Amino acid sequence: MKKFLNHIKNSKIGIIIILSILLFIYTIVCAMTYVEAVSSDISDSVFRLHVIANSDSEEDQNLKYKVRDNLLNYMNTICNNCSSKEESINLVSEHQEEFEQIALETINNEGFSYNVNITIGNFEFPTKQYGDISLPAGYYDALRVEIGEAKGKNWWCVMFPSLCFVDISSGVVPEESKEELKNVLSDEEYSIISDNSNYDIKFKFKLLELFSNNELFTAKN
Repeated sequence: MKKFLNHIKNSKIGIIIILSILLFIYTIVCAMTYVEAVSSDISDSVFRLHVIANSDSEEDQNLKYKVRDNLLNYMNTICNNCSSKEESINLVSEHQEEFEQIALETINNEGFSYNVNITIGNFEFPTKQYGDISLPAGYYDALRVEIGEAKGKNWWCVMFPSLCFVDISSGVVPEESKEELKNVLSDEEYSIISDNSNYDIKFKFKLLELFSNNELFTAKN
């Protein structure tokens, strides 16, 4: 009888352990599905700019910012009234040669002879802070500008919706930029990337960031 009762007891413990493992697996699967959906939706809604310096030397880093500024000034003249990501990409594609020419002229005017490679594609980005807005790591459509050997530090911004002119030092994204983001993201997606979100939303962003940064799951088009 005692052996029988111990068998029942051990069986119950075994069942509890199995159920706990199954619950853990179910939770992980749900989390990964959530991360995939949110990361894909966010990356599908924005078009980014990525400028890579020739090296990390002070001269090359300063050159990177000058190329960036001139490209942003030109971008603002052609993309200022864009109403969709697709429209932005199409306009940039149509003017890709002009972007390259502006970059080359800037490089030459600063006394350098670097080549520049400009491409439009889908690239991997780390988690990035724009004022009080944070975009999770993942794969995003972007205009990539590679200066010279492109072995220096990167600079990122969002071309659509426009966050490229945000003063990062102020830590504040203008309300009009936030409204543009709200127009292309769902309420939950916007809450996830906003630093003003509540605890539950912040937890979801940390979950999204954890899975993406550790490559446990990364959305890719």
